[in-house]
Amino acid sequence: MTGRLNGKVAIITGGGQGVGFGIAQVFAREGASVLITGRTPDKLEAAVADLIGDGAKAAWIVGTAGVRADAEAAVTKAVEHFGGLDILVNNAQTSRPGTMFEDTSDELFQLTINSGLYGTFQHMQAAVPHMKAKGGSIINFGSYEGIHGGLGFAAYAATKEGIRGLSRTAARELGKYKIRINVICPAALSPIAEQWVKDFPEEADKVMKLISLGYLGDCRDDIGPAALFLASEDSRYVTGQTINVDGGQMML
Repeated sequence: MTGRLNGKVAIITGGGQGVGFGIAQVFAREGASVLITGRTPDKLEAAVADLIGDGAKAAWIVGTAGVRADAEAAVTKAVEHFGGLDILVNNAQTSRPGTMFEDTSDELFQLTINSGLYGTFQHMQAAVPHMKAKGGSIINFGSYEGIHGGLGFAAYAATKEGIRGLSRTAARELGKYKIRINVICPAALSPIAEQWVKDFPEEADKVMKLISLGYLGDCRDDIGPAALFLASEDSRYVTGQTINVDGGQMML
């Protein structure tokens, strides 16, 4: 590790497992103090114990993406516990893939939008005041399914494209404060993806055939380094962009 995040403080939502935890591992090993959030205390506690076992400075707080008070509490804890906030990763997302458009209920649509779009919006609003003085990096998450419009992803696609639109506008408005905002669209073998592959093997097989490199990425080793690039000074002149970290699934 090269210490590219030495002295930095990062919040990662949905950091107890999957992509969020993979990013937390990479950030911690590069010197960042990391606060992870999520809904399940046992997962968060185990993840933080793992990070601390590797010599990291890490903490956790229970929080539901889409609840403003929880977003504000996470930011407050990061600032009070670690002394500031430099990086925000909005990874948390609840979804139920495989529900066709005509079968999508208001409840499912609201659940998906709340956790993804509202959660991202609320955490950004809570974080920005603490980044204005010296800049910062916000990393949000889109999806191939949002750009492509995959079957059974109506609520999820709408959420992820909403996040991309929000990110571009915020990047334009907040650039004067040296706050950079970018989006990753990953193809990763997260717990949600693993379940989707099991539940919809034929659709998963079609998706796999579209990935040029032939595999779903590892949360830490494939997605983590891309997030590190966007979090570090290596990307100091990059903002408002969508980066597809998907093995060549989507080529723009």
